[in-house]
Amino acid sequence: KTHYAEVVKLAEEKRTAFAGEGIVGLPLLAMGHLFTNGGTTVDGDGVRELYVGSLAHVGKEVFPTAIDYLALGHLHVPQRVGGAEHIRYSGSPIAMGYGEAKQKKQVILIEFSGSTPEIKPLAVPCFQPLMRLVGSLAQLQTAIEQLKTEDSRAWLEIECTESNAVSHLQERLTHGLAGSKMEILRIKRQSLGDRGIGRLENNETLEDLDPDDVFRRCLNAADIAEQDRAGLVASYQEVMQSLHEEDRNAE
Repeated sequence: KTHYAEVVKLAEEKRTAFAGEGIVGLPLLAMGHLFTNGGTTVDGDGVRELYVGSLAHVGKEVFPTAIDYLALGHLHVPQRVGGAEHIRYSGSPIAMGYGEAKQKKQVILIEFSGSTPEIKPLAVPCFQPLMRLVGSLAQLQTAIEQLKTEDSRAWLEIECTESNAVSHLQERLTHGLAGSKMEILRIKRQSLGDRGIGRLENNETLEDLDPDDVFRRCLNAADIAEQDRAGLVASYQEVMQSLHEEDRNAE
């Protein structure tokens, strides 16, 4: 806050000097690269939380009111700060990750009448579409065939949710792209944690679960048949007992 105050004070002194020379109404523009309080991000957008302590709580009140337009960087989602029209993130001009695949990108054109800005968001065309596909192998293959009929040229991120390992997954999916303009950039297999433990009930947190609950959910997520569970449960309990014994010995 002190830094902006000092810089803006110098700028106002310069503007006053120019006005004395007959150059009046110069707009005062400022920039910044920071994370403002309440700033909007999306999962997978690659934004790093570059702050320490309470520095994430930088609100519009830290910026002097003499600034006619403040252009901010760091957040990828286009947005105003604190509802102020003249304090904005224009956002990244291209998608920086699959979390931004469906996001409308823009740049900001500012035209001044004296020191009064006219702010015009301009849409940035999407020159390279990104698309994320999630599902079983059969669902993924169906989705790819549909995209081929649409002559899609998307770069794909694929997440396979099959409970059991699918052999030659990458080769099978890549083969399905033959003759298309699409390309697979990343293939992920959904983990047991994502499929099972992550499915928490309403108002439920991991703190509400004990290790036995977690293990049972893993068995369910992996579709382990009842007749096969006894041996796995016995092995699990043996492991847990050995861990408890190690804790007691350490004490």
